[in-house]
Amino acid sequence: MLLPAKNEVARHLRRYRTWERAMLASPTDRAARDNFEDSGYTLCVLMGKRCAREAVTAAERYLQTSLPSYLQEQTGRPQQEQNGKPRKDQPGKTRSARRGPPSGQRFTAGR
Repeated sequence: MLLPAKNEVARHLRRYRTWERAMLASPTDRAARDNFEDSGYTLCVLMGKRCAREAVTAAERYLQTSLPSYLQEQTGRPQQEQNGKPRKDQPGKTRSARRGPPSGQRFTAGR
């Protein structure tokens, strides 16, 4: 999963909160509402969420946690190393990199 830099998320979250306060202080100000909605949309895109509330929650969580723990929360499964070996806290769980049928049972057409 590709995630934005934490400083970018923090900057956009601050922008969202600023426009949220401005909009709540002056609900009839169309410019404040437009900027608030734009900043919410930007957070949705950055965090991969469908609504601004979810994006704000995800951004706050992302900023408070380490990257591996955030990814684990989002996917619901532990992270593995690239070589297919499990992490030390997950012994015995490996993924096979081999594709196709077992070597002794290959399909041969026309025989």
